[in-house]
Amino acid sequence: MEHQKVQAGNCWLQQGKNGRCQVLYMPGMSREECCRSGRLGTSWTEEDVPNSTLFKWMIFNGGAPNCIPCKETCDNVDCGAGKRCKMNRRSKPRCVCAPDCSNITWKGPVCGSDGKTYKDECALLKAKCKGHPDLDVQYQGKCKKTCRDVMCPGSSTCVVDQTNNAYCVTCNRICPEVTSPEQYLCGNDGIVYASACHLRRATCLLGRSIGVAYEGKCIKAKSCEDIQCSAGKKCLWDARMSRGRCSLCDETCPESRTDEAVCASDNTTYPSECAMKQAACSMGVLLEVKHSGSCNSITEDQEEDEEDEDSDYMAYVHISSILDG
Repeated sequence: MEHQKVQAGNCWLQQGKNGRCQVLYMPGMSREECCRSGRLGTSWTEEDVPNSTLFKWMIFNGGAPNCIPCKETCDNVDCGAGKRCKMNRRSKPRCVCAPDCSNITWKGPVCGSDGKTYKDECALLKAKCKGHPDLDVQYQGKCKKTCRDVMCPGSSTCVVDQTNNAYCVTCNRICPEVTSPEQYLCGNDGIVYASACHLRRATCLLGRSIGVAYEGKCIKAKSCEDIQCSAGKKCLWDARMSRGRCSLCDETCPESRTDEAVCASDNTTYPSECAMKQAACSMGVLLEVKHSGSCNSITEDQEEDEEDEDSDYMAYVHISSILDG
């Protein structure tokens, strides 16, 4: 029984920088069973202790003491595609990002699917490895604010989204037959679309995001009082087009940087696009970005040529959901 007690220790998913075992995988497991997977980071403790002690170790002590790592060298360590095992400064084996860039022919900058410019495709592959598994190359060259000079790969098409960023998307040209009037959507262009698929198709053919004004067929509204928005949205009135648009108005803005200022359609400079949206919501009127920077210091033509390495990731998420969903 004593031999069995020593063998039935606890299996952990990682050893922390403090040397303790962290993230409990399975209690009552022998070292042989725990280390069978060969996964780097898996560790084991031989103490057969009650759950209350395990809980105290994890919550108050930063992990379990006497932590024994399953792997102490890089021998037979499989880190998976795009990674390799390397001994760190503390002589511990670690998997690090090391994508194979030998077959990359284009050496210049590329625009990623997150809307950010990377100095080359190898830099993008490293970012993908470090925690962005869905990141891919959209097109060669810096990310642009216009579809001009954007060469999309394969059958994908360039589309400019609501934040004036160019994306390469695959257009779905066939939409299923509409079976319910609840699927109707009123576009920001004042046109009724039979479904979200039909709106996505029109967006692709147009090459610019249309967006949803509100659910249901478009109505001849005289003001926002005539438009009923879904929960969590507020109607903003577009005086220029005499149309209403339902928008989310609960966004909290982070502290703005000096380079995030935008010139809005009311010819007012706002600290950021988020601040502009907050102002629009408080006034109940639709505001759109004319161009980046102060209204007094920049033109739209200049803006098109600027490098944009800090595009909002959510813009990509939004356009992806509209075009691919």
